Amino acid sequence: MIHRHLLRISLPAALVLCGVLSVSAQAPSKAAPGAKWSVPRTPEGHPDLEGVWDAASMTPLERPAELGDKEFYTPEEIAAYEKKRGQDLNRDRRDGSAEADLGRAYNEAWFDRGAHLASDHRTSRLVDPPNGRFPAMTPAAAKKYKDVHAWLAEHANDGPETRALPDRCLVFSQSGPPFLPGNYNNYYQIVQSPGSIAILSEMAHQARTIPVVDADAGTPRLPQNVRQWQGHSAAHWEGDTLVIESTNFRASDQSRFGVQYDGMSDENLRVIEHLTRTGPHTITYRATVIDPTVYTQPWTVEFPLERTDSPVLEYACHEGNYAMTGILSGARAEEKRP
Repeated sequence: MIHRHLLRISLPAALVLCGVLSVSAQAPSKAAPGAKWSVPRTPEGHPDLEGVWDAASMTPLERPAELGDKEFYTPEEIAAYEKKRGQDLNRDRRDGSAEADLGRAYNEAWFDRGAHLASDHRTSRLVDPPNGRFPAMTPAAAKKYKDVHAWLAEHANDGPETRALPDRCLVFSQSGPPFLPGNYNNYYQIVQSPGSIAILSEMAHQARTIPVVDADAGTPRLPQNVRQWQGHSAAHWEGDTLVIESTNFRASDQSRFGVQYDGMSDENLRVIEHLTRTGPHTITYRATVIDPTVYTQPWTVEFPLERTDSPVLEYACHEGNYAMTGILSGARAEEKRP
C-alpha cells in the first residue's frame, strides 16, 4: 500500500517541495473573492474537467436503514454524525474481541477515508432507490449468489482464480466503473483532449482512456465476445455534462465492486456515468448501474469530487503481488496442520 500522507512525511523535504511546486504550477488561479463563478472551458468549448480530484468523505455507500428516505443531514446532525462516525471507524480502538481487533486490519494512520461528510451533505452515496439501499436481486441471481458464496466459503484459497478481484489487483471499488470510494487512495486524475478523456484512478493506478464521440453519430462498440475487466467505455457531451457509457464487462463470480459492496454482476452489466462541473472546486459524479438479469431495478450513486493540489502517487499492485503468495502459501500450510 502507498499512503500519500505517510510517504509525504518520509520523503526528503526537497522532493516534497519540488512536488508541491510542480502541482501548484498546473493548478488554475483562484477567482477573486466575490467574483461570479462560471464553468471553465476547453478551447473546444466543453467544460474543463482536468485536474486531480478527491472523492474521500465520511458519507457511507448505503444509507442507514433507520433513516428511511431521508436524503440530507442538517448542519446540527452533521456535527453529531461526524463525531460518531469517526469513533466507529477508528481502527486504533482496542475494544471488542480478538477477532474484531484483527478485522480492523491496519492502524488508523494508514486510512484516508475523509474526516467529514461530503459537501453535498447526503446521508448516503447511493441515491436511487430512494431509500439509499441496494435493490433486491432477481430470484435467479439471488440463488446463484447464494450458491457461489457457499462454494467460495470452502474453496476461496484453492488458487488465485478463486480469490477476490482486489486481492488479484484486477478491479477495485475505486477503479470502477462505477467509482465507489473506499478507505484510502480516493484520488482521480483527469486529462482531456479534443477526442478523448483519460481518467486515472489512484486505486490501483488504473487508467481508462475513453473516446469522446458525437452523440448523434452513435457509440462505437466492441464485439460482444470481447470482454474487459473495466468494460469498454465511450463518452459524449450532453450540454455541460460528460456522459460515459460502459459495456462489455468481463463477468466473474467474484464481486467487481471491490470491498465496498459484495454484490454481483454478469455479462449484461451496463454502467452510465455523468460528470458535471458544479463549482470552482467540484465535479458531481453520478453513475447508474443497469443489470436486468441480476437486479430488480437499476441503482445509482452520486457524490462530489473535490479538487486537490496533491499529486496522485503510484499504487504499485499487480496480479503477481506478494500478498497473493502469502495468502496461498498460508492456506497450504494450514491444510497440513493436524
